[in-house]
Amino acid sequence: MTLTAPPRLLLVHAHPDDETLWTGGTIARYAARGVQVTVVTCTLGEEGEVIPESLRGLAADQADQLGGYRVGELRSACAALRVADHRFLGGIGRWRDSGMLWEEPGRAGALPAAHPRAFAVGDLAEQTEALAAVLREVRPQVVVTYAADGGYGHPDHVRAHDVTMAAAAEVADVLRVFHVVPSRDRLREGLAALATAEALPFDLPGVDDLPSVADESITTVIDIADHLSGKIRALRAHGTQVRVWVDEWNNGEGVGAYALSNDVAQPLSDTEHYVLATGDPAGGEHDLFGGLGVSGTEPVAPR
Repeated sequence: MTLTAPPRLLLVHAHPDDETLWTGGTIARYAARGVQVTVVTCTLGEEGEVIPESLRGLAADQADQLGGYRVGELRSACAALRVADHRFLGGIGRWRDSGMLWEEPGRAGALPAAHPRAFAVGDLAEQTEALAAVLREVRPQVVVTYAADGGYGHPDHVRAHDVTMAAAAEVADVLRVFHVVPSRDRLREGLAALATAEALPFDLPGVDDLPSVADESITTVIDIADHLSGKIRALRAHGTQVRVWVDEWNNGEGVGAYALSNDVAQPLSDTEHYVLATGDPAGGEHDLFGGLGVSGTEPVAPR
């Protein structure tokens, strides 16, 4: 197959920071290669917990201004990843962060009572049409979102999956849909490296305390080593939600981690991982566009 249109990648994420936490290296890699990258965020992340003490007055149970603040964080992160096209599903503020409860380590569930504008309980048909309209405008060949469980059960991630799969099925330009997933093998390796690092400022979890999938199910591994620094800058832009720690580089290798408000270490990795949900798998083992005959994806000089 040979595509005459320029390569276009669209990613659907639930909250500001998810684009970086889950797919930051992939975004930076393809943006640097001249691919048109569009990020769609479904909520403003209003229900997030705030890490810096000085900003906790923004939280939903106080001034309830966190969503607006996180818009600025998202803009800075997109700049670090070289994303020029960012959109909020349905327009800024249309759907609200649904919040979540931890049911067990690494597994989230819904709050007992949802906000009236919560994304997870919004009109699925309206949300699907809002995303389908973006897909028809942008015409991406490749779309990325979460797996059916949302990666770890967050109701907004689950709804983002449902909306994306429904909308992508309506748009013929979409040739592949990928689900971003955490690799269990890379998680195990990363935690082992962190266990030997000095001065790790976060709690070190066990492999089973963080979400991951068996590597046998992973269809595509994206090398982001050359773009890990951009991902780290984007992570640091999300300062209300994420703390980042990077050890000294030794013998060409580094050790790093980030933590959310729970202070549990999650290792930084030089790969990101996907499961092909729809489309032809041929050539896609190490490139989301592999085998599609897309031209114009060679690296370009940094701006």
